[in-house]
Amino acid sequence: MKQSGFFDVEERLARLSGLGDQLEAFSRTVDFEAFRPDLDKALAYCDGSKGGRPPFDPVLMFKILVIQTLNNL
Repeated sequence: MKQSGFFDVEERLARLSGLGDQLEAFSRTVDFEAFRPDLDKALAYCDGSKGGRPPFDPVLMFKILVIQTLNNL
């Protein structure tokens, strides 16, 4: 198996961008941060006083759900 080079990640991202990356298209057209107040209110995370792992960013999870829905996953 070939070892990854120093610039392989950047080359892969450039290739993906050239093919039409969905995340780039979404970031240009949709302001997902506008949903943050509604997501925070709907999720109502606890204050974390009991410890445990911090929750995932709600906007990130919302983006994941939108992409899953659009791709029938």
